[in-house]
Amino acid sequence: QVQLVESGGGKVQDGGSLRLSCAASRLTSSNYRMGWFRQAPGKEREFVAAISRFGSATYYADSVKGRFTISRDNAKNTVDLQMNILKPEDMAIYYCAASRSSSPTRNPNDYDYWGQGTQVTVSS
Repeated sequence: QVQLVESGGGKVQDGGSLRLSCAASRLTSSNYRMGWFRQAPGKEREFVAAISRFGSATYYADSVKGRFTISRDNAKNTVDLQMNILKPEDMAIYYCAASRSSSPTRNPNDYDYWGQGTQVTVSS
């Protein structure tokens, strides 16, 4: 069974930074497009960032572009999300996801596997 485990969440002040990491097991990393999603209280799960199979292309939600950076290391089976200049509206549970599709997608329905999530809290 494919497993995705997120780590690196925590509490940070407005304007601070956090780096999230997703460790994948029981899959070949290069076969999957990887993404990060988040869900805030009372909100729908929303797209944050995605990265192509070999890391050559990245995609970001407009709300995080210029502040967040997604990266991957297929040799280590990890995907990271560097989050800078965090804002209170970034507070959410962040989920790592994997898709077998080779095409860019922001739709959570296109992802096949999900982690359990890691909490990010931003204080004002």
